[in-house]
Amino acid sequence: MPADAARRFGEMVRRRLRREPVAYILGLKGFRNIELEVDRRVLVPRPETELLVELALELRPRRALEMGTGSGAVALAIAEELPGCEVVATDTSTAALEVARANAVRLGLAERVEFHETMLPLEPPRLDLIVANLPYVAEPEWSELEPELTEWEPREALIGGPDGLDVIRAAVGVAATVAPSLALEVGAGQAPAVSELLFAAGFATVETRPDLAGIPRVVWGRQ
Repeated sequence: MPADAARRFGEMVRRRLRREPVAYILGLKGFRNIELEVDRRVLVPRPETELLVELALELRPRRALEMGTGSGAVALAIAEELPGCEVVATDTSTAALEVARANAVRLGLAERVEFHETMLPLEPPRLDLIVANLPYVAEPEWSELEPELTEWEPREALIGGPDGLDVIRAAVGVAATVAPSLALEVGAGQAPAVSELLFAAGFATVETRPDLAGIPRVVWGRQ
């Protein structure tokens, strides 16, 4: 191995020994058909979140919005796989939106996805579907998580209050007024509580989708 390559690899190994996620070390993470640049400003996209894209492919919305876009993974994957869909992506983090916009440019999708620094645009377009992977870790569970999460990934993108549902509650309240369909990624054991939130907000039909481990991971409500 050339000496410069050996040095670079050695530094990568040292970073991994400190429990830094591999995606941050490489600066890249694959998601569906796209490859995203990621760093500590955003969460590392995970396979279970691809369920939100799969649902969008089933529904084939004309206009879709992703709340809490982070690196842009879901919004950009939907735009890439559904060329006829107008996509809006929002996040309350300025730093995360910088990453998402840069990924959109890299992937040639900057003209296909509209970004806003908010949870929901003040005058949202008529939407067919809202998808979201919002913070859902309960505060008491934080200390039990692996160091890759607690020491490296952005805490504000993970913690959802005492029971993990504070941000989801807020999202359901606003989403119910602007879209007939809402799909949320949730944590293990949260699907029943989130289903009740959707029913209470006026979604007449609610169903769950399991991830590959069989855990109810996406809760989908339809008005």
